[in-house]
Amino acid sequence: MRFADRSGGGVLTAVRGVSFCVRDGEIVSLIGPSGCGKSTLLNIGSGLAPPSEGTALVDGKPVAGPNAQVAFMLQKDLLLPWRTVADNVMFGVEIQRLPLPERQRRAHELLTQFNLAEFSEHYPRQLSGGMRQRVALARTLAVDPHVLLLDEPFSAVDAQTRIVLQRDLARTLRHAGKTALLITHELLEAVTLSDRVLVMSRRPGAIIDEIAIEMPHRDDPIARRADPKVNDYVARLMDRLDIAHASLDHRSNGGAG
Repeated sequence: MRFADRSGGGVLTAVRGVSFCVRDGEIVSLIGPSGCGKSTLLNIGSGLAPPSEGTALVDGKPVAGPNAQVAFMLQKDLLLPWRTVADNVMFGVEIQRLPLPERQRRAHELLTQFNLAEFSEHYPRQLSGGMRQRVALARTLAVDPHVLLLDEPFSAVDAQTRIVLQRDLARTLRHAGKTALLITHELLEAVTLSDRVLVMSRRPGAIIDEIAIEMPHRDDPIARRADPKVNDYVARLMDRLDIAHASLDHRSNGGAG
């Protein structure tokens, strides 16, 4: 994937030779150094950015633009301040032109699931950061996507809230059989939420390792934190990231790539 360098330096290659598959009902995390092309891959998968080479597929069909089967959740909640919590959750299905009763049913069901039903008539400014992120997650799920693309969705909240949101996300995705691709810089988050973790090199990003997470409690990252294997997985990911950095430094010093 290439894009223009706005600093005037020509064309940059964001990712190169990246090929992977996320299976139905699977949660896969992408980790790697900043600027390695993780968000570029999500933009391609969502149809927001066409690849300069290669093809992205969803359910076996090429991604040619925004797809109703794919939902994107970012670091910022991006709630509309003039709409109530319930109206924010219904925003996507409103665009899909679902009948009002169905929009209301979905919003009520999701807000109840995330313990936000009593705040349905509140406005975003009246909520804490963690509550806002739960509303954003409910809005993402309301459109009933097959695939969720999650770009560090919990990076803006405190550690305690983050753990609760991880649990809510895992339970929701597992019980609904959703497929998800998650970008995170938190290795413990990657291990406790995922079925697999893909490790990327520096730009131009490439997949340098694929680590299967073989632990029970797939729908409960809090329980997974207590598993003795967690530290081993985190250590392995740290080692792979160190190799990615060392490889870049070696090339920069004139060594063979």
